[in-house]
Amino acid sequence: MIDLYFWNTPNGYKPLIMLEELGCAYNIKTIDISNNEQFDPDFLKISPNNKIPAIVDTKPQNVEAPISVFESGAILIYLAEKYKKLFPQRKDVKFDVLQWVFWQVGSLGPMKGQAHHYWRFAKEDHPYSKKRYRDETVHLLGVLNRQIDSRKFICGDEYTIADIMSYPWISSLETLEIDLENFTNVKKWHDRLSERPAIRRAYESGEAAVTKKPAEEE
Repeated sequence: MIDLYFWNTPNGYKPLIMLEELGCAYNIKTIDISNNEQFDPDFLKISPNNKIPAIVDTKPQNVEAPISVFESGAILIYLAEKYKKLFPQRKDVKFDVLQWVFWQVGSLGPMKGQAHHYWRFAKEDHPYSKKRYRDETVHLLGVLNRQIDSRKFICGDEYTIADIMSYPWISSLETLEIDLENFTNVKKWHDRLSERPAIRRAYESGEAAVTKKPAEEE
């Protein structure tokens, strides 16, 4: 059983998609970041950076005690190696996948996340920051668009954790006044992944977990 500490953010959905793709048993434990639940001392023991997502593997292989993992990239690699799926081990392919995993956590996520913050949540208008992070997001979409040209998935014909890492971040672009139609390859790839049953189940499961939480507390 995998305990997933989750909120419905792009980073939160990455391990949830992975768990659905693997078909393994999991339990969602919501961490309401809008109410600062990520700063709870008990969660700090699992995620030292006070951020979701995180997992606890209650029955790890060849280890008696549960294993906790934070940071979405590390979580997906951990799960892929445990279940030996979605992470090819042939070196040329493996490190191609790793490159795009790190590209997402180091570039696409931070730049698009900052853009979304300044366009939607900042209490004051910051024209320089809005332009800088939006422009970086546009640039990174162009990078991904070129990578997927003539490919079915990010690293070729095989669906991998690289695709799962980036998929949730190709969302809410209209908030940034970015039209995905301008990135034809990315749009086709995103549309194709959106039809995967596991991805659909992940979003349904995540939204259900978040929306039922207040009722349970009441």
